[in-house]
Amino acid sequence: MSSLDPRAPLVLDTRELGRRPGSQREVTLTAPAPADLGIEVLRVTEGSQIDFDLRLEAVMEGVLVTGTAQAVVDGECARCLEPIHDDVEVPFQELYVYDDRRHDEQDDSEDDETRRLEDDLVDLEPLLRDAVVLALPFQPLCQPDCPGLCPECGARLIDEPDHAHDAAVDPRWSALTALTDQQDPDQT
Repeated sequence: MSSLDPRAPLVLDTRELGRRPGSQREVTLTAPAPADLGIEVLRVTEGSQIDFDLRLEAVMEGVLVTGTAQAVVDGECARCLEPIHDDVEVPFQELYVYDDRRHDEQDDSEDDETRRLEDDLVDLEPLLRDAVVLALPFQPLCQPDCPGLCPECGARLIDEPDHAHDAAVDPRWSALTALTDQQDPDQT
């Protein structure tokens, strides 16, 4: 019994390929984004549309899924915290192998990363999640040369290009500064 729901938006039925190597099918679909698709500062909003262009191809070992997914990502710039709203298109290719093994057999030669068909159903969510997370920048920027925020006052430097502060007084000299401030102006 499969744990996948064939009616789920990111589950595809491959039975019509008939396990005949060389048979293929083109699929175009739009599905809602699953929860937590992205990284901490940049993600696809849950429930937003993801457009898929896929090719399902039967091969000897299983079904090869090749295609792209297009979505909109929202987040914030890692330097200046400005909102980011951008389109992303991620390519992917994955082989889903037929799960013809008997449950009492243990095949240690295949690793746990091998994706398997479950009753001729393909679950695209883990594939989509891997592709999107790997395609997103670790530190997204609102523009490539974003100068960020002023470390002293937090002003956004792109809005104030001539932003500057007086040079900070070295704390080791603060006692001398206090003495000069206490001096009577007539004694100079």
